[in-house]
Amino acid sequence: VQLQASGGGLVQAGGSLKLSCAASGSGFTLEGMNWYRQAPGKQRESVAISSGGGIIEYADSVQGRFTMSADYAKKMVFLHMNTLKLEDTAVYFCNAKWRYWGRTYVRESWGQGTQVTVSS
Repeated sequence: VQLQASGGGLVQAGGSLKLSCAASGSGFTLEGMNWYRQAPGKQRESVAISSGGGIIEYADSVQGRFTMSADYAKKMVFLHMNTLKLEDTAVYFCNAKWRYWGRTYVRESWGQGTQVTVSS
């Protein structure tokens, strides 16, 4: 399974961006799609994690500003980012947990990342 993220760019503080991620491949079922980010000099951190049953867990730093939505029929996940702050500057990665049809082992794939830069 390959993931392709898009939608990053340069935005002023207070602005909005929408990231998209599409999963491609065949013969698989998605178990969940998530977003992570990595700022310069920092470790990768979770932004929005689908924890099953329609529940999404957001990082405290983005709670109330970011919203993750998904269209599993189209194998896509989106991250709607509002009221962006300077500290949201990072490379954003989509992540997917999936399994082959008829199999129980859950695998994981990562997208290539898309840069989000928030300016003052």
